[in-house]
Amino acid sequence: MRIRSYRALRPVPALASRIASLPYDVVSTAESRALVAGNPDSMLRIARSDLEFPDDTDPYSEPVYAKAKTNWDRLVREQRLVKEDAASLYVYRQQMGQHVQTGVAALCHVDDYDAGLIKKHEKTRKDKEDDRVRHTSTLSANPGPVFLTYRGQAAIDALVTQATAGAPLIDFTAHTGVRHSIWRIAAPAALVAAFAAVPCTYIADGHHRAASAARVARERRAANPQHTGTEDYNWFLTVLFPAEQLRILPYNRLVVDLNGRTSAQFLAELGKAGVVSVESTSEPAAPGDVRVYLDGRWHGLSLTPAADADPVSRLDVSLLQDRVLAPMLAIDDPRTSKRIDFVGGIRGTKFLEDAVNAGRAKVAFSLHAVTIEQLMDIADAGQIMPPKSTWFEPKLLDGLFMHTF
Repeated sequence: MRIRSYRALRPVPALASRIASLPYDVVSTAESRALVAGNPDSMLRIARSDLEFPDDTDPYSEPVYAKAKTNWDRLVREQRLVKEDAASLYVYRQQMGQHVQTGVAALCHVDDYDAGLIKKHEKTRKDKEDDRVRHTSTLSANPGPVFLTYRGQAAIDALVTQATAGAPLIDFTAHTGVRHSIWRIAAPAALVAAFAAVPCTYIADGHHRAASAARVARERRAANPQHTGTEDYNWFLTVLFPAEQLRILPYNRLVVDLNGRTSAQFLAELGKAGVVSVESTSEPAAPGDVRVYLDGRWHGLSLTPAADADPVSRLDVSLLQDRVLAPMLAIDDPRTSKRIDFVGGIRGTKFLEDAVNAGRAKVAFSLHAVTIEQLMDIADAGQIMPPKSTWFEPKLLDGLFMHTF
């Protein structure tokens, strides 16, 4: 892997906690408005500038992107965001309860993404990809990083440990309770060299950001007759974490109806997919154990993969899709269906119960989390996971060490 240092655009340390924000795609417009209330400096006003418009505004309309640029320009003009004098790398540590993960913030090259050295495990949706292309092009910047992982190496671990021996440049605890600490590496050559021994990386989170960065690079290349491949638009912002430090939470499902069935009919038909039981808990005990919430009660559904199943087909999300969602509930394409919602595991299973009890959904499915080994095996095999298979936590914040081009 080739990584590169860069002159980051970052917050003044005293303002970092006001400026940094959750990624654009993990909060709704209503949640975004609540988070930015009384705070004009939040990056959410740039990543989700539709929050400053009436509810009936098209979030993909030109005024929304223009507002993002206006808000961005103000933070730069008022020097709330400052450009580093020299190219650097950064160490980014997150602590959520007892869980700690420490990665290296650096630029990666879009050619390595296109060549498959940065491996994917998800397909992207065109509308979301188009949105991030326009957003990135409007700002000429990557406000937030792509979350990459790699099989850990002792040499990199040692350099990261050395870099974090002193006081961090930025250190704060966000409203989520997650502590974010950043160290600047002013002499990055050793880390750049160490990453050259990493054969490949894997996108953990941020497939749309990576795909949009590659598209923006192609557009800029086409418009630049003097293109050489070294321009800043050829690189995009990432944070690279050793896989051993990461944890994945489940990505659960809510379905709005039972496709014309009564609850009793649906439960009876579930028995054709696997063994159904009444359960007192909402958390699956192991892979293959799916919990189903219907009419105020949790049920267990045991799904066993075929002995010759490939890595994707063995996933619980695949078994649920192939045996329940598609044949019983007529959700043939979960990427486009309006009858299914995906709920990150960080919200907990009570969120599922509340949605069903309130009538916002008819049935909920609580799944066991995919493992990082499964993710890498699938990416290595060149396969694609079903949509919304993994939820990584804690989330990387936007606005901490941004890349401009």
